[in-house]
Amino acid sequence: MALKMHPSISVHAGRWLMSEIVESSGHSITNLAAEMGVSRQALSTVLNGHASLSAEMALRFERQFKISADTLMRMQTSYDLAQARLQLAG
Repeated sequence: MALKMHPSISVHAGRWLMSEIVESSGHSITNLAAEMGVSRQALSTVLNGHASLSAEMALRFERQFKISADTLMRMQTSYDLAQARLQLAG
């Protein structure tokens, strides 16, 4: 039997990155976007939870902050599944 995780436990990878990594590192979104080679809008959209974290963006975070892209993608997938379950249940 598989364990079920309550949807409220799932966290959007971008929101987690914003609160735990980006803010604590002292980067502005504008400067970080330039360092990572992405547009400010693309980075802001992910960090504010308005778009899912892509594999490419996860790899950019891995390179920038030495955080596992695999872990970030699992976090995003878990969040996406929890949101889908909530929509289907409603």
